[in-house]
Amino acid sequence: MEATNARLDAAAVGDLVLLDPLTEESLLQTLQERFRRSHIYTYIGNVVISVNPYRPLPIYTPEKVQEYRNCNFFAVTPHIYAIADDAYRSLRDRDRDQCILITGESGAGKTEASKLVMSYVAAVCSRGEEVDKVKEQLLQSNPVLEAFGNAKTVRNDNSSRFGKYMDVAFDFKGEPLGGVISNYLLEKSRIVQHVKGERNFHIFYQLLAGGSAQLLQQLKLRQDCWHYGYLNHESAGLPGVDDAANFRATQDAMRVIGFSPAEVTALLEVTAVVLKLGNVQLSSSHRASGMEACSVAEPQELQEICDLIGLDPGTLERALCSRTVKARDETVLTTLSVPQGYYGRDALAKNIYSRLFDWLVNRINTSIQVKPGKQRKVMGVLDIYGFEIFQDNGFEQFIINYCNEKLQQIFILMTLKEEQEEYVREGIRWTPVEFFDNSIICNLIENSKGGVLAMLDEECLRPGVVNEDTFLTKLNQLFAGHKHYESKETQNARRVMDASLPPRCFRIHHYAGKVTYNVTGFIEKNNDLLFRDLSQAMWAARHTLLRSLFPEGDPQKVSLKLPPTAGFQFKASVATLMKNLYSKNPNYIRCIKPNETKAAMRFTPELVLAQIRYLGLMENVRVRRVGYAFRQLYGPFLQRYKMLSPRTWPRWAGSERQGAEVLLAELAFPAEELAFGHTKIFIRSPRTLFDLERRRQERVAELATLIQKIFRGWRCRTRYQLMRKSQIIISAWFRGHMQKNKYERMKRSALVIQAYARGWQVRRAYRRYFRSEASARLGNFIYRRLVQKFLVGLGRNLPPLSVPDRTWPPAPYKFLADANQELRSIFYRWKCKKYREQLTPQRRALLRAKLCASELFKDKKTLYPKSLQEPFRGEYLGLTQNPKYQKLHAVAKDKLVMADTVRKVNRASGKTVPRLLLLTTEHLVLADPKAAQPKTVLSLSDIHSVSVTRFSDGFLALHLKETSTGGAKGDFLLVSDHLIELVTRLHQTLMDATAQALSLHIADQFSTRFQKGNVAVTVVESAKAGSDVPVCRKRGSHKMEVLVH
Repeated sequence: MEATNARLDAAAVGDLVLLDPLTEESLLQTLQERFRRSHIYTYIGNVVISVNPYRPLPIYTPEKVQEYRNCNFFAVTPHIYAIADDAYRSLRDRDRDQCILITGESGAGKTEASKLVMSYVAAVCSRGEEVDKVKEQLLQSNPVLEAFGNAKTVRNDNSSRFGKYMDVAFDFKGEPLGGVISNYLLEKSRIVQHVKGERNFHIFYQLLAGGSAQLLQQLKLRQDCWHYGYLNHESAGLPGVDDAANFRATQDAMRVIGFSPAEVTALLEVTAVVLKLGNVQLSSSHRASGMEACSVAEPQELQEICDLIGLDPGTLERALCSRTVKARDETVLTTLSVPQGYYGRDALAKNIYSRLFDWLVNRINTSIQVKPGKQRKVMGVLDIYGFEIFQDNGFEQFIINYCNEKLQQIFILMTLKEEQEEYVREGIRWTPVEFFDNSIICNLIENSKGGVLAMLDEECLRPGVVNEDTFLTKLNQLFAGHKHYESKETQNARRVMDASLPPRCFRIHHYAGKVTYNVTGFIEKNNDLLFRDLSQAMWAARHTLLRSLFPEGDPQKVSLKLPPTAGFQFKASVATLMKNLYSKNPNYIRCIKPNETKAAMRFTPELVLAQIRYLGLMENVRVRRVGYAFRQLYGPFLQRYKMLSPRTWPRWAGSERQGAEVLLAELAFPAEELAFGHTKIFIRSPRTLFDLERRRQERVAELATLIQKIFRGWRCRTRYQLMRKSQIIISAWFRGHMQKNKYERMKRSALVIQAYARGWQVRRAYRRYFRSEASARLGNFIYRRLVQKFLVGLGRNLPPLSVPDRTWPPAPYKFLADANQELRSIFYRWKCKKYREQLTPQRRALLRAKLCASELFKDKKTLYPKSLQEPFRGEYLGLTQNPKYQKLHAVAKDKLVMADTVRKVNRASGKTVPRLLLLTTEHLVLADPKAAQPKTVLSLSDIHSVSVTRFSDGFLALHLKETSTGGAKGDFLLVSDHLIELVTRLHQTLMDATAQALSLHIADQFSTRFQKGNVAVTVVESAKAGSDVPVCRKRGSHKMEVLVH
């Protein structure tokens, strides 16, 4: 609906066929108004006009692709996606080969339009690994061709300087199989010369900006563009263009297409040769004969070029500075002047680049070509120059405008043919239409016997002095009476005065206007000659790619036959192109440039009007409007306008055609304005259609008012019903609430009465039956109540769960004292049990050891309280970390219980020496700390008892059994810093190993057994002893005194 409204908007119609009145001014105003609304696409029937906005627009999103996918061409707003979708579906579903012709002048957006068409087709195709690969190769051919074939001009920063036609082949499912690219009329003159403010082809700047230092060194190039003559010794920078990034994109695209690294390197080497040829300077000299000759002024550039292509510098210098002329059996070597040398140099550069571009296109075609034997349907996309009228028009404009004349011819013929076929298909009588047939202009140019191109070729091949003046004279004689040709001489003959037509010019009246051509350069550009010496020099190069570009340089294939002229080749290419286009269903995109400054959304009416004439848009509209300007299927037409008749509104029960006939009969339009086809309704003039649309808008307004009235009534009724329903609900709830409150009051009153009655009954019964037992019952009740209160209060005020906390609330009453004490005991035991359940195995073992120490030493030895805060570590030596104790660690293995440093008391002198003590589950080992070697190994079964003092010292006596094998010298006297832990662990280990407790004696006097007899040991507390180490003194042979602090 929105699309139809856009097409029928009288101020900015989406289809110019509906423009009324049809004039150049109204057409221009419509395009300007749509451009102001950012509607850059407009239809002429199924032709799309695209006005370049020079800024990104949000109309090419994936959502837009889905919107136009499989849509009706006229059911959506004008868009380039619509024509791409229509062409693709016609190819896929109707098995009709398609072609899309994109025309317009430089800067109008032809290249972008072709990209959009290809990207849309790629987006709507099905997915698959092989299909995606083909699509990617087809899309990636654009960056490569743009790099080598596009350049910045004063009109466009990315102007295509060649014509391109791409045939994309599809299978029966509509999936791309491959394609073929044809190129036309590369502007190779740009290689050697371009005006200030323009640039040479992109690839030169991309290579210098994006090539690595290693690559540039390999190609013998400098990064500075000022160094190169073919780049006009100018800066390369372009605002918003990253040449380095574009070079990487070009390399990636060539890799995707399938170029090998060797091919890419060879391609860049030939490109570098072309660039460096512009730096070859020639100097003038005179021979002995007095003839002027030229030579290379700076041989360094020539040497680098020859190093790149594998050629002897002398060979290339001779080819540039001299020419070999063969006439029958004679060969004459003539020297060239400096201008002739520069002409040959530039001709060589242009030919190398032009042939390299042709090779590039052929190489891409090799990668994207369709495999033989596959059934295919073809969609062609033509991106070529539009009609050109400059201040000074030369050979290039003549060739381009000739091609556009042929495209206009095919457009007129194919459009009329399509119109006639639709009329016949719909059963409507076809009336022949008068239109301007430009065949006479095409014949004027291309006639093989008397056309302009034929005369130009004849003049180029004629012996003798050949110049443009003789060529112009021939044209004046041949076309003196032709109404589409004029020159100064023919005007003088007709006695017409026209100062706008200068000498050495002729004018052709093209379909898009009169164009004046200056014949200067026609002969030279048509000949496009390259001296045979230069071709042979290129053939002699060892560079494979460059050598393949000049097959005529092979000395074995020397031919005196002149090559075909540029005009002849282009004419043959156009003929092939026209034949190809005639075999396909055409689709047209006309591109328009809105301003010369490339400013965003700026519209210059004068410039656009000139392009309207060049593109022949008025002629296009007139051809489309022959007979009937508007046609539409009966179904959509009836759906849109059925509200205009009470017989068809709101529903029509009959056929769609009958409904349309009934509708239009009641609207009383003149019969000559309407025609009823088999499937479509035809309306002759746009005025009738706009009148129909005006009536529809008025009727829609009436229906909208009716709908609003009905809706407002429905909304008010609905609101009233909701309010009434709400009022009923509120009333019901309020009445229920009142009754509930009344019931509650009655219930409370009844309960009060019942309570008083029951109380009276109870008091009466109590007085009668229970007065004698009242005290016992009351006392029992009070007792139970006090016990309950005590237990509840105790449950709410339990002390903390910390084990050391022994607090407990006192009993509130004496009769609860015993119960309170029992509860305290139960609670403490339960608290301890909970604490033990939370202990880890290591912590549990540590506490057991502490408990054992408490049982052994508590209240018996002064040292015990000090050991309470010290954890029992067991291992104090670090056996596993110290490599010195590896042997001791091997002795203990996994059975180690304790390892510590002790001091052993000498039995004879009482002096102490350090020893390492290792307690295992089976042995007690004493070792030398220096050698870390065991000196004494005692079995636990050899230990009889242990004696310690009651003071805070670490002295102990280890009593051995008389049958002990390890204690031959008798008992051991030791001093330990961890006495409590040592004795405790020894006790636990003996219990685990022998199930017998350690016999521990805590006394001030005890007897020890030495080798020489028993010795009585007396412990004396004295200030003379050190704070840490007890002092042992021998008092005779059988007494020893130990001084402790």
